[in-house]
Amino acid sequence: MSEDILAYYREGRQLAAASLKKYDRLINTYSFLRLFVLLSGGFALYKSLEFEMIWLTECAFFFIIVLFAWLVSKQAKFEERKRFYTALLSVHENEINSIQDQENMYQDGTSYADDGHIYTSDLDIFGKRSLFALLNRAASIQGCDRLAGWLREKAETEDVLARQEALKELSQKRKWLQDFKALMLFAKDNAENEVRNLYKYLEVPLSLHSLIKLYVRYQPFVFFPAAVMSFYVPSVAILVVVMAMLNFGLVSAQMRKVNTADRLLGKAGRVLYHYSQPFKLLENEAFNSKLCKQLNSVIEDEKGGSFSHKIKQLSKLLNRLEYRLNVFVGPLLNFCLAWDLRQLIAIEQWKQANKIQIAEAFNSLAEYEALVSLCSLHTNYPDWCFPEIVEGKAYTFKAKKLGHPLIPAKSRVENDFVLEDAFKVDIITGSNMAGKSTFLRTIGINMILALAGAPVCAARLTLSNMHVFTYMRIKDSLNENTSTFKAELNRLKLLLETLRADSKIYFLIDEMLRGTNSVDKYRGSKAVIEKLIGQQAVGIVATHDLQIARLEDKYPQYVRNYYFDIQLNGVDMHFDYKLKNGECTTFNASQLLRQLGIEVEEG
Repeated sequence: MSEDILAYYREGRQLAAASLKKYDRLINTYSFLRLFVLLSGGFALYKSLEFEMIWLTECAFFFIIVLFAWLVSKQAKFEERKRFYTALLSVHENEINSIQDQENMYQDGTSYADDGHIYTSDLDIFGKRSLFALLNRAASIQGCDRLAGWLREKAETEDVLARQEALKELSQKRKWLQDFKALMLFAKDNAENEVRNLYKYLEVPLSLHSLIKLYVRYQPFVFFPAAVMSFYVPSVAILVVVMAMLNFGLVSAQMRKVNTADRLLGKAGRVLYHYSQPFKLLENEAFNSKLCKQLNSVIEDEKGGSFSHKIKQLSKLLNRLEYRLNVFVGPLLNFCLAWDLRQLIAIEQWKQANKIQIAEAFNSLAEYEALVSLCSLHTNYPDWCFPEIVEGKAYTFKAKKLGHPLIPAKSRVENDFVLEDAFKVDIITGSNMAGKSTFLRTIGINMILALAGAPVCAARLTLSNMHVFTYMRIKDSLNENTSTFKAELNRLKLLLETLRADSKIYFLIDEMLRGTNSVDKYRGSKAVIEKLIGQQAVGIVATHDLQIARLEDKYPQYVRNYYFDIQLNGVDMHFDYKLKNGECTTFNASQLLRQLGIEVEEG
């Protein structure tokens, strides 16, 4: 853990809190000024009437309206800055909590949990106190989906290296990272529904006759001059009334289409305005890494146009469509301008011009959220390393000071492990609670991080690009009428199928066939391991059964033995959680039972 980054977050928290107080004061001041303008303006209007000069009253009224509108505009900007600094304060506090207590205000990924996946359940990838919960900084559902996808499926080596390069660049932009997270924080409040509805609307064609579109476009140039002329030529009022009724009739005839747009887009205008801000932040930042440049190219059109500006345009159009809900303003606008149709046509024109880009741009934004999430590890834990990915037919996993990322640094025990360009099955024996299962999970979870493009909890790591398969937390199921032994057989079947389907699988097996008797357990485990050896499969098997370790005698070129031991000092037990070469000779089950008052007969 770096005290430097903690100090940075604490300083940022103080600055954000100070800015928050500043804008709170400004908002209160301008609220008072608005009230003062209304009261003093009303008094000024009353006094102006005593002079019996209409122009003076009109000027006073105009001045009051302009001043009041300016105050409203300024206060709105202050409130927007207040929202930003409120979010920024939360972001800084969240990073402090994450480093100190592994607490995170973002989604923990419980919805992505899948017991049938080849490793996510066993390696605590999703759910409370999971890997996803540690690193997620994606506020939007789309960003969470992208990050979850990276953790569920390894990337190609080229993609891993591109992400590593991007993370190294992003980690140097501390302020930018915090601003980006603050600007995206609004999306935690189900804003994604509005974006998904927008996608749906983009697929709905607007079938409107070209003559109607032409009429709606040009009718104001006839209607308003005619309305003015009707004061001087009363007969022209007939044309005004006819056009008003025609406008209202056209809107009524197309009401189903208007309602469809309103149902799908809802209150998307405000949400899209919020999205325009992180897009603008991306547009204004210069990136050098290949992946970031590629992602930014998506949010620029061929002419270098600003996508954030386009999003603001759509936001304004959607907000204007909402005017129809005002019972006083809506009907007047529809009589004069066929307002609903006018906005519908404008939205359709925007849609045709930007339909393809908007989906690509939001995908790019989701990828940035996933990158920022991975970057949180590199920023918050600078002593973690980026792994080296090596090619070759054989398997490599060579680690120095490898630790489990979900165990706090103060209690984490680190181990070295070497598998270098070879085909091996490693058998780990050891006492209960000595660290076998944790070590297997340490190998697996760091492999997932490495092949997602993230830094790993190690001083150094070199590995092949390979899939992980785990066999650890095998559970029965009453609902599916599945016993523990049947569940284990299903898992073994999935392992064999996965080995046939993929050229490079690294398996992690913790205590095989525990759902049967000791004789069948040994025979079955031995048979499975020998089959895996016959298929040149590579991985680790952790077991309490010392007979399994004898496979090293039969396959000395393929099987290696390791162990975790225990030091007994009378009734006291000490675990060092250090991986050692060879077989375990000290076990603690009898000692643990004696501590419960159960005497065990010595064999």
